Amino acid sequence: MSMSVLRTADAWWVLTPTGASHVHTDATTTGQLLADRQAVAAAAASGGSVAVTDLSPISPVTAPCRLIAQMINSVSHVKDTGGNPESAPLAFFRKSSSSISGPFDDVIRPSHVRLLDYEVEIGLVVGKHLPVGTRISEGTLSDYLAGLVVTNDVSARDVQLPSSQYYEGKSYPTFTPVGPLLVLLDADELKRFGDLRLKLWVNGELRQNMPVAGDMIYQPLEALQSLARFQRLDAGDLILTGTPVGTAISAPPKAVQTLVSLIPEETKWKLFFQGQSRNPKYLKDGDVIEATVATDGGAIDLGRQRTVVRDAG
Repeated sequence: MSMSVLRTADAWWVLTPTGASHVHTDATTTGQLLADRQAVAAAAASGGSVAVTDLSPISPVTAPCRLIAQMINSVSHVKDTGGNPESAPLAFFRKSSSSISGPFDDVIRPSHVRLLDYEVEIGLVVGKHLPVGTRISEGTLSDYLAGLVVTNDVSARDVQLPSSQYYEGKSYPTFTPVGPLLVLLDADELKRFGDLRLKLWVNGELRQNMPVAGDMIYQPLEALQSLARFQRLDAGDLILTGTPVGTAISAPPKAVQTLVSLIPEETKWKLFFQGQSRNPKYLKDGDVIEATVATDGGAIDLGRQRTVVRDAG
């Protein structure tokens, strides 16, 4: 049975039908909380006495932690960027965990960034120590995958793309809003992963809306199996699983791509950014971003983020 955990500045809470129940634990990190599941279960069983609206949630994933992201991982997004989904590799990049922020915190755009983009993603929260070489099967997936969170992989495209500088372009402070809920799932509930739908709005306009089933190329089991070949993971680490179509950036038509391939690299990027600067979908000061991940029937619901873009300074 799922348990929805919420974190405030001084406490952990679990949602119940009657409100939020305080988790009596000494845990200060997500990893420590996951090791104290009995306290979470006891709080869930006791019933809630605090109105959720009276709480101020912060990210349920604490930093520092390992923050790893899958590269293009949806059929719709691969096609939108001009690629072939059948040849898309299972690949990863790192983000700094100092980019993690709360589900209602402002997203701060650095002064030198002009092309600020959004990417709603499902975050996988690792449940326990996973040494390199660990063998993971469908039957043991729930041993290592504790739960799920809503994330937004905010991206400075004009930093990321010219030199493939993913780490910097995606790691500025506030570039990974997380939460509001960490939904802990059992093995049977994890089987409904494909039923989840990712949605993102900007100023009330629905920009991204796609179910996992039929769109996500590499599922959580494949991602963890691949990472386990070379990367140690620990409880509380966070893995982002890729975003669907609908981001601000989009690939030019094939004919244009062919022409652009014939010009010098510096000129190519200059023309690209000139074109992108006219794209109104990039985020600007005052834009409101909302993001959700849930099954269509609401049986599994990771909550709703609401963040506002603010220019630095």
